[in-house]
Amino acid sequence: MLKGKKILIMGIRNKWSIAYGIAESAYKNGAELIFTYMGEENKEKIEELISEFKNSKAYVLDGASEDELVKEVFTKIKEENGKIDGIVHAIAHANTQDLHDDFIYTSKEGYAHACDVSSYSFVLAARMAKQLEMLNENASLVTLTYHGSTKVLEGYNVMGIAKAALEASVRYLAENLGKEGIRVNAVSAGPIKTLSAKGIKDFSSILTVVEEKAPLHRNVTQVQVGNVATFLLSEMSDAITGQVIYADSGYNIMGI
Repeated sequence: MLKGKKILIMGIRNKWSIAYGIAESAYKNGAELIFTYMGEENKEKIEELISEFKNSKAYVLDGASEDELVKEVFTKIKEENGKIDGIVHAIAHANTQDLHDDFIYTSKEGYAHACDVSSYSFVLAARMAKQLEMLNENASLVTLTYHGSTKVLEGYNVMGIAKAALEASVRYLAENLGKEGIRVNAVSAGPIKTLSAKGIKDFSSILTVVEEKAPLHRNVTQVQVGNVATFLLSEMSDAITGQVIYADSGYNIMGI
């Protein structure tokens, strides 16, 4: 579905990340992959991680919500790879304390940090890609969200607010970029054991509840979420924009 397309995946960390699952699916479907990651000290680890994706490239980006840094890295990506056909935004972060305390005790700094890194960074990536004219015609942008954006989930706290802002951003970006034929969507994945998930209190209990209550009575895998992202990046979904697509075994439809 993605043969001949260049896809930028922002925020790959390890083999257990959703970004890696998306990379696997996109690569199997013919995409040429470009990555951004945090920390120059992680260069060898990331290069080894993506070595199975032939001809892929990785660029360090230590501030995905900092305008000048993103502009610098995106400029380099365009210079070395030409225009791209899609961006996957897999970047989110909240302070650990803000995930462990009751939400009411979220600090101003913690609130701003979560929204800045988890939501504004997607808006910034879209804007820089547009300004630098690095997107091909009919390009697709995809970000990752979670059910905690619309429902109260214990321990998700300020990340729920950041993801709600991210989902609203998807809709406004879809309207803005739709004039140029560019689509913008989000995938709301079910809970997956990622490094980020470890910061959520009692995360294992969430997995148990989903398995019990979801219509399909199972949790989702990185590959399953990756396949949904690949679909949204492909021309098979060219009538879909501004949407939050759930990949959670149907858990979101349940009441109790």
